[in-house]
Amino acid sequence: MSDLVKQARELQPLLDERAAECERLGRLTDDIDAAYHERGLYGMWVPRSLGGSELDPISALRVLEALSYAQPSAGWVLAATALETGTAGAYLGDEAVAELFAGERFPVLGGQGTRPGTAVPRDGGYDISGSWSFASGIKHASYTHNAVVTTDTEQFRVCVAPLEKATLIDNWDVLGLVATGSIDYTMTDVFIPPGWSHDGLVEGSTRGGPFYDLGVVQIALICHSGWTLGIGRRILDELAASARKKAGRPGQLASSEHFHLGFGTMEGKFRAAAALVFETWHDVWNTLSAGDQLTTRQRTLLRIALTNITWTTQEVSQWAYKNGGTSALCDGVMQRLFRDMHAGTQHILSANGVLAEAGRELAGLAEGQKWVFLALE
Repeated sequence: MSDLVKQARELQPLLDERAAECERLGRLTDDIDAAYHERGLYGMWVPRSLGGSELDPISALRVLEALSYAQPSAGWVLAATALETGTAGAYLGDEAVAELFAGERFPVLGGQGTRPGTAVPRDGGYDISGSWSFASGIKHASYTHNAVVTTDTEQFRVCVAPLEKATLIDNWDVLGLVATGSIDYTMTDVFIPPGWSHDGLVEGSTRGGPFYDLGVVQIALICHSGWTLGIGRRILDELAASARKKAGRPGQLASSEHFHLGFGTMEGKFRAAAALVFETWHDVWNTLSAGDQLTTRQRTLLRIALTNITWTTQEVSQWAYKNGGTSALCDGVMQRLFRDMHAGTQHILSANGVLAEAGRELAGLAEGQKWVFLALE
């Protein structure tokens, strides 16, 4: 087991205890942020050549599963910031990386990678402008990770800029994932020097091993799969614990055959969806570790695995809410899990359009096409 998986599991009591306070603040508490730094979690995908863990996909799934089990917002923040910090270390130019990773602890990047701003070429770099939404973890960041499209070639790029160059808009007033602080922000004509941006679809890095052959999009699939594994397992465990606690009382769930049948069905569906996630990522990692390139079918199955675990867990959360009684209705763990799960289903990676594209490829109707972000071309 990776040491980072152990570190993540050791943090579960703290994350659980601070969940309500994190929601009140709209961000993670300072002690959680400090623990992420001290335990190297922000650097889980930073290349080893820069002092990071360069964590493999299976271990990364387990890290995010453990954190999200204890507090889904805490897992979500780590997923977003670790991805953006790690890919900056892997894909930016040498001068940018030397500056970013010169401190005693890793930088933290937060921002948005799916709704691009614009980048106007200038002096070897770019002037970027835009209005970005859903910047998960940006309240813990010192730099921004910004998706842009260049005005000359219409290339999708990621630009990194100091946080102070952005205007933050504290507008995260939402039902679930409250503590992720996924606010909006804007920038106008901010100069990005040469080396401080990279191709948004790049796959491969001279600073690291085969993990970086995944590219940003595939790494994001790990993020959301690991998050869903954690929240789904916690929902079922909480409901089972509630039923056991009330066992022996007349009319309670523990003595209901209908509940027994439903719980067995939900456990089976969730475990099957989780098994597909791990089966698919084991196959992908074996391919990359052997020095081979991923096939279109493997990329399709990664997307299928994510959408399947997401919507299966959403079904589990609905069933648990209906059977949880006042423990699901009142403020507390079950209510928070229900809210967070429904917020998580709104992410673009789990949208029906992605599933439809995957189905088209699986049906043999996309011959010769390849995945470009979330569509086949």
